[in-house]
Amino acid sequence: MKKVLLTFFSLTLILVLAACGNNKANNTTNSAATTAPTEAAAAEPTTEPAADPVTLVIGASPVPHAEILKAIAPLLEAQGIKLEIKEFTDYILPNTQLAEKQLDANFFQHKPYLDDQNTKNGTDLVSVTAVHVEPFGAYSKKIKSIDELAEGAKVAIPNDATNGGRALILLAKNGLIKLKDDTNIASTKADITENPKKLDIIELDAAMLPRQLDEVDLALINTNFALDAKLSPTKDALFIEGGDSPYANLLVARPDNKDSDAIQKLAAALTSPEAKEFIEKQYDGAIIPAF
Repeated sequence: MKKVLLTFFSLTLILVLAACGNNKANNTTNSAATTAPTEAAAAEPTTEPAADPVTLVIGASPVPHAEILKAIAPLLEAQGIKLEIKEFTDYILPNTQLAEKQLDANFFQHKPYLDDQNTKNGTDLVSVTAVHVEPFGAYSKKIKSIDELAEGAKVAIPNDATNGGRALILLAKNGLIKLKDDTNIASTKADITENPKKLDIIELDAAMLPRQLDEVDLALINTNFALDAKLSPTKDALFIEGGDSPYANLLVARPDNKDSDAIQKLAAALTSPEAKEFIEKQYDGAIIPAF
């Protein structure tokens, strides 16, 4: 009887100890399973989400302004700035849309024109930086030199105030007319004091001038429109402004955004060594960097 009881107690003790061992093992496993994900999560580095790129909407003439913007776009993309380039073939809408905040900036005009448009329209658009000079030239499909220009010849000039005055100044400097003041960018046909060849000076929209070359004897054309019409200012122009032209083309913005980081980075890219190299190689002297 004693042997039976002893055997019973021994078996009971073994079962109890085995159960305790299993519970301890299960608790250890469960604890490890509970803490492991937390430790793993703590070990993973935390990263801030990448900032969205800033988009600048820029109005520009197709040639050369939009081409220059496209050339420097990679410089800006590396700084988180994307350019959306809207091309215009007129000189009115880029300023109107900039003033109305449909554009962030524009790139097509020189300061006398900007000043004139601000005065006429009551706007306060501002220059951010000068980028390049486009020497103004005179072109013809009918004559090879100005000596061949006949009496009463038709001469077309831009019909906007500052570029019209600029064209008249260029005609005066080449001896075709005389003005009251051949330095006054605001000169008009009424300021002509001498016209020895009785030239018929007609005023047309600047963008139309290349298309009128077959209809007139001489046309004074802005370089951007000349280039767009596949005319080479250095080869095709009968006469052209010198490199000392004061009419540098500008990056223009509004007072509320001209000092923004994105606009300032755009200005820096437009006056960078990369921009200068592109202008000099692409236009072969027809356009001159102003920086």
